[in-house]
Amino acid sequence: MTPQKVKDQFAAQGIPVSQWADQHGFRRSDVYRVLNGFAACKRGLPHQIAVKLGIKPDPAKS
Repeated sequence: MTPQKVKDQFAAQGIPVSQWADQHGFRRSDVYRVLNGFAACKRGLPHQIAVKLGIKPDPAKS
């Protein structure tokens, strides 16, 4: 899934990105950085957020 599709899905469901971030224990700014392409998402927290959002595959399930 692409970041734009994730944002579209949030909009379609009426879920603010900030609410999703709060529910999953991430800082809002970090989630926005991932969704807007300002984080590389190769490792660390940005990678964890991308996996949780479905942008990247979960390496534990591979």
